[in-house]
Parts: sequence; C-alpha cells; structure tokens
Amino acid sequence: MGFWGTLSSGIDRLNQLLGKIAGIMILLSCVVSATNALLRYGLDISNNWPLELQWYLFSAAVMLGASYTLKRNEHVRVDLIYSQLSDRGRLYTDLFGLILFLMPACILFTWLSWTTLFYPSWLVSEHSLNAGGLPRYPIKLIVPLGFFMLSLQGLSEIIKRINVLKRNGAPPSADLHYEKPMQ
Repeated sequence: MGFWGTLSSGIDRLNQLLGKIAGIMILLSCVVSATNALLRYGLDISNNWPLELQWYLFSAAVMLGASYTLKRNEHVRVDLIYSQLSDRGRLYTDLFGLILFLMPACILFTWLSWTTLFYPSWLVSEHSLNAGGLPRYPIKLIVPLGFFMLSLQGLSEIIKRINVLKRNGAPPSADLHYEKPMQ
C-alpha cells in the first residue's frame, strides 16, 4: 500500500468517524430543540443556552460533516460536462478541481478562520452577550478544524485518484461513485 495509501486510508477513517459524530450532533440538536420547547412553552422556563447549544451542535455537524461528504463523493456538482466523461476523464476533472480549487480555498479558509475568527475570540475568552449564553470561542474553533479536515480529505482524494490513474485501472466504485442527475 505504501506511505501515501496508508495516509489516505487514515484520513478516510478519521473523516468516517467525524461523519458519525456529525450525525450524532444532528440528533442531539433535535433533542435539545425539543427539550427547550418543552421547558419554554410547557413549564414557562426560558433560557438562552439551549438555543445556543442547538446552534453550536448544528454548526459543528455541518463543518465536520463536509469532509465526510467529500469522502463519500456526495458534494453537489454542476453537471454540464461531467456526466458525459469517461471514468478517466472524471478522474482528471476531479484532480483539476481538487488541486486548483478545493485545496487552495480550504488552506486559505483554515488560516483565515484561525487567525481572524478563533484566535482573537480565544484570547479574550469570548462569551455570548445573551443572559445564560455559552462561550463562543469553542464553536469558533470548529470552523478552522472543519476546513483543515476538508483539506486533508481533499489530499486523500487526490492520492486515490492518482493511484487509480497510475494503475490504469477502473476507479473503485465506493470512492469514486457518481450518481447522474435525473433527466
């Protein structure tokens, strides 16, 4: 398998785990929402932290689930030419998009969100201004972490596509599955 294959498999396993965690966060977000509604309207107890917790859980699920979605090759595409290409053509198109668009954007967003969003918030221990609100810096860490994981998964996808092209074989259906839109 070699170093690159092992690295790709490790990244895939990590993002598989993050995908499961993101699914649990969606469920917890729904539970918090229902509990908050019961407390607010059933028992007339109002507090802001459940609303913020729900927002935090959903935001974390989106940011951590993006890399899992890329791993499963289920991001939305604009299908103008892609469905007409051969498997090798799709591999080259994916490589072009991953290297020229995804990787630079994710690396830039990781750096920018760390330096301008999370780090300043962490330095001042930023908290919500709402009564009973939660600290803000932990959720702000999820943004650079999510973009970092997305860039790692992009690296894994590049490795897998190069390996398939070097072997001159068919792409593994689980990794490179493409579902054509309904016509």
